[in-house]
Amino acid sequence: MPNVRVLVVDDSAAMRALFCDILDNAKGVDVCGVANNADQARDKIAELNPDVLTLDVEMPGMSGMEFLEEVMADRPMPVIMLSSITQAGTGTAQRALELGAVHCFPKPLHTSQDEFNATVAKLGGIVIAAANGELGGGEKDVAAGVSGEYESNGKVVALGASASGIDGLKEILASYPANCPPTLVVFDGEASAIETAIGTIRGSVACAIEDAIDGMTLKPGTAYLAYNATRHVIVEPGEKPVLRLVDRDPVNGFRPSVDLLFGSLARSGIPTVSGLLTGSGADGAKGSQLLASSGVQAFVQKPPSYASQDRFKAVEATGASVEVLEQDAIANWILAKTAADVVAEAA
Repeated sequence: MPNVRVLVVDDSAAMRALFCDILDNAKGVDVCGVANNADQARDKIAELNPDVLTLDVEMPGMSGMEFLEEVMADRPMPVIMLSSITQAGTGTAQRALELGAVHCFPKPLHTSQDEFNATVAKLGGIVIAAANGELGGGEKDVAAGVSGEYESNGKVVALGASASGIDGLKEILASYPANCPPTLVVFDGEASAIETAIGTIRGSVACAIEDAIDGMTLKPGTAYLAYNATRHVIVEPGEKPVLRLVDRDPVNGFRPSVDLLFGSLARSGIPTVSGLLTGSGADGAKGSQLLASSGVQAFVQKPPSYASQDRFKAVEATGASVEVLEQDAIANWILAKTAADVVAEAA
């Protein structure tokens, strides 16, 4: 039986090299070509006629998810999504499988020899199974269950993030189902850097992502991003919470200020879940204390050793009763605290 021919598509040269190495070491698999974007991949598919395509979710220009949709419409073939945000059961994985991908495989974060060998064996088997038409329905059922079982209880999720918290936020959004809780994120950082970082996943996650605009009604299924350094963001109560942009001097050097947002939520009594992602400065620490003291469930991310410890230590210094969460536990914590069945149990 001839080896399965694979085309590797990834915008990162390092990742292309890693996956080519992994697949070339897998028994029964050959890498027939590589591409670093959708345009190149389109040409390579026509030229090489691969048996299987591995496709990165996060690519500049046309995203991997957009290209997946195009492939399934124009030239259906087995596609395996490769990304740090496509673990089974996440909203991103659900969307990829719904669009026609046969599997979602996480990019390895470490490359020790043992981990490399394990990845070779696992990914090689997945590629061969994909080429033989042995992957499909079961994978879709696992991912679809995330959206099908979750229903928002209406609580607003308020998060503070900075440039060093982008990875954590991307993981949260990728894990969200399409009917995620209404989520408002206030950023501290350069707008261009934030737009670039979030732009890579806008078309790849199950939920909608919108920039914060004055007067918006916060609704399930959407994450609202506030990073305009000229205005603060607060939330007003009503039949449905309303997002407001306000003119005011920076608060302790920050605009928009997480402390100001958290304070508005604490005063309004809007049912809320809050959290602070890894970042520099102390913005959000006092607001977290205020929310926690009013009975709101709140968390602070435990930063990795190489990242800024500022916000984590600032929250600790307040003595606020908040949960400390590792990055990979945050999304599940949020979904558990905002699920409709939590309200039913409390009642």
